[in-house]
Parts: sequence; structure tokens; C-alpha cells
Amino acid sequence: MNKLCNSVKTLALASAAALASSPALAQTPKLDSGDTAWMLTSTALVLMMTIPGLALFYGGMVRKKNVLSVLMQCFAITCLMSVLWMVIGYSLAFAEGNAFVGGLEKMFLSGLTVGALNGTIPDALFMVFQMTFAIITPALIVGAFVDRMKFSAVLWFTGIWMLVVYAPVTHWVWGGGFLSEDGVLDFAGGTVVHINAGIAGLVAAIMLGKRAGLGSENLAPHNLVLSVIGAAMLWVGWFGFNAGSAVAANGSAAMAMAVTQIATAAAALAWMFIEWAMRGKPSVLGIISGAIGGLVAITPAAGFVNPVGALCIGAASGVACFWGATWLKRTCGYDDSLDVFGIHGIGGIVGALLTGVFASEAIGGTAGLLEGNAGQVVTQAWGIVATILWCAIASFVILKVIDLVIGLRVSEEVERDGLDVGLHGETIQ
Repeated sequence: MNKLCNSVKTLALASAAALASSPALAQTPKLDSGDTAWMLTSTALVLMMTIPGLALFYGGMVRKKNVLSVLMQCFAITCLMSVLWMVIGYSLAFAEGNAFVGGLEKMFLSGLTVGALNGTIPDALFMVFQMTFAIITPALIVGAFVDRMKFSAVLWFTGIWMLVVYAPVTHWVWGGGFLSEDGVLDFAGGTVVHINAGIAGLVAAIMLGKRAGLGSENLAPHNLVLSVIGAAMLWVGWFGFNAGSAVAANGSAAMAMAVTQIATAAAALAWMFIEWAMRGKPSVLGIISGAIGGLVAITPAAGFVNPVGALCIGAASGVACFWGATWLKRTCGYDDSLDVFGIHGIGGIVGALLTGVFASEAIGGTAGLLEGNAGQVVTQAWGIVATILWCAIASFVILKVIDLVIGLRVSEEVERDGLDVGLHGETIQ
């Protein structure tokens, strides 16, 4: 009898071990409350980056007569992108499709249920986290054309742009598209968010032309206190942006947070010191602009580099973004009002390239140039070129069509009196 019991016990243990080692069961997704809590927090942080963070950052840098128009644009874009992402944007980015764009099976969030999981977090949470990225990217572009674009044109442009440019590029990099297959590294949006926004901003600034009064009127920021508050919110929110892109509460998220802090501080100091040396005084606008440049540059690298790499990327981006926002803009003659290309475009390109240099296999599983994989720099350059080409061409076409149909620019009278009164019938005292 004892032998029989022992045999049954042995058989049961063997069966349990076999079931535990079964690939099908081992890969069954399971909700992790820690990961879920962190991603809920990260999603709220990234949303805070747009409203109120970016709205205040941009709002403080424009003239007083245009402050409300900038806040309105950021707020309205937040609402519009949320709806468009739900209707079709999420599907174009993350549904199974081809190498260039996702399919339509997730339109109107079809199939999204309470129990559906994406890895160890609810699928609904992953969708909303990605929605906050789709919100801030077109909102970033606003800084390139403040003071002069019609509100209706802003809504048409950012809405179409998100679906035609942002969602497909997201699919290329994060949704299983061709850049992902080619091995392009972009942890949290160097190409998807910042190069995209920077190039679109540059195209818009060139097509709209310079602001009225540029060179003869005082276009200095009306309230840098608002901009500092906004920049501080962006810095804090960026931890959700970068560390949240680990999609888990783990060591990768912790390292992403650490390198984000280091790179941002290094970039802010680099901008401050170079401006101090060249102009005799360090400015508040300069140090906060440098910080944003560092945040931009570390974004693609956050999950792939160590602290030393982050320090180098931050320092390099501070210098490069200062150059882009001053010498390059002045030499080329375009009026990128709040330096969207100079900071997000240049910073995104520098960060994406240097990801290929400083990537550490021990951190993110892929070696970079310094660890003997020079080909990764070439791969990164390919991702940059592909993004720039598609974004530039598509942005130009979208803007051109809108200009032909409803016009892009406000009238001279509205621009002179201010967009707050002319477009929204409101002012601040």
C-alpha cells in the first residue's frame, strides 16, 4: 500500500513538473500589480508633460498677446489626439499589419477587455500609455509656428499628421515594422517622437514664413517663470516617458531613470557654460533649453546605455542643441519660434546616433560602437534618415493641402493684435 502511495505521489510530482515546464503554460501572461502600478503612474506623468508642462513651457516663451492661444493649442491637441488614437491611431501603430503600417483590427479599440493583458500589464493601460506619446508629439510641433498659424489649421494639421506620420513611424519602430526588424534602437522615442516633431516643426516654420515684426519688434519671452515651471514638469514627467518605456517596474526602468537624470543635468550645464563663455552671461532660458535638449537626446538611449554613456550623450546634446538653436537657425534664416527643430530635431538625431556608440550589451542586450559593434551606428543612421524623409515629405504635403483649402496663416491684423483676441476673443491682464 505504501509503495502504491509513493508511486502515485511520484507520478503527481512528475506531472506537475512537466506542466510547469510546458512552454504554453510558462508563457501565459500574468498580471503583475507592481508593473501595473508603475505604468499607471508613468502614464499620468507623461500626460502631465503636455498639460500643463509643455503648455506652460511654451506659453511663457511667447509674447503676452499669444499666451492663451498656445495653451489652447496644447489643450485641444490633447483632446483631439485622445479621440483619434482611440478610433484608429492605436490600430495603425500596434495592430498586426505589414512592414509599414498596422492593420485596422484594433479600430475603436475592438477587442479591448478588462482582462486583456499586454505582457504583465492590462492591455488598456498599454494603450493609454502609448496615447500620451501620441498626444505630446504633435503638441511639440506647436512651438515652431506659434504666433502665426490659424487654430483651425493647427487642428487639421496635427490630426492628419498623427495618423499619417506618427502612427506609421511608431509601427516601424515599436509595432513590428521594418526599422524594428532592421535592429534600430529607440527605447522611448528618439525617432518616433523627437526627430518626427523636429522635422515637422522645421517644415511648418519654413512654409509659414517668418513672424511679423521679427527683427524690429521685441519677441522676448513674456514670463520665464511659467517656462521654468513648465520645464521642471517636463523633467519630472520624463521619468514616466523614459523609465515607463521599460513597461515594468524592474532594473531596466531604474537604469533608464538614472541615465535620464544624469544626461539632463549634463546637457543643462553644457548649454549654460557655452552660453556663458560666448555671451558673457548664463541665461535662465538657456539652462532650461539645455535641460530639454538632454532629455530629448537620452530618450532613444535610456534603456541601452550606462551612466557614463548618459553623461557623454548629455554633454554632447547640450552643445549640439545650443548650436542648432543659435548658429544654425540664424545661418539658414528660418523662423522656428521656440526652437523645436534646434532642440527636438537636433537633440533627437544626436541621441539616436550616440545610442549606436554607447549602447551596452549588459544594459540593453545590444552592443554599440565602443563594444565593437560599429554597424549599430549605421543602423541608427538608417532609422534617422528613414524617419526624416517620410516626415518631411508627408508634413509638406499635409501643410500644402491645408493651405490650399483653408489657409495656414492668420491675417496680418490678427497677428499684429495677437492670436488670443483674434482667434479666441480672450486676453490675460
